[in-house]
Amino acid sequence: MENTFLKLEELAGHLKEYVNNNIDTAKLKTAEKSSALFAGIMARIIVMLVFVFAFLFASVALACVLAKITGALYWGFLIVAGIYLFLAFMVWSLQEKILRLPLMNFMLEQLFKTNDHEKN
Repeated sequence: MENTFLKLEELAGHLKEYVNNNIDTAKLKTAEKSSALFAGIMARIIVMLVFVFAFLFASVALACVLAKITGALYWGFLIVAGIYLFLAFMVWSLQEKILRLPLMNFMLEQLFKTNDHEKN
């Protein structure tokens, strides 16, 4: 009888250790996925900032070229502003297709991506 209680105690200890290990594994997987998602988002933000600055300087250069062609500085900037207004309208009308869905797909891909060692 005493031997049975010892085995049950040992089994309970192993079960408790197993549950704690599963909880730790879940915490580590969550931390890994969230850090990968955060790193991916930060990398995209940095790249986008670089593109925004390049785009800004190119826009000013285009406005100056158009100002030289039209003969008035304000016409160059108004033409560039009109182009951006048109592009903003196009992006707004297609936001579901070109912004929301790719962003959701990226986030889901990062969250549910399996590593090579998880597959084996």
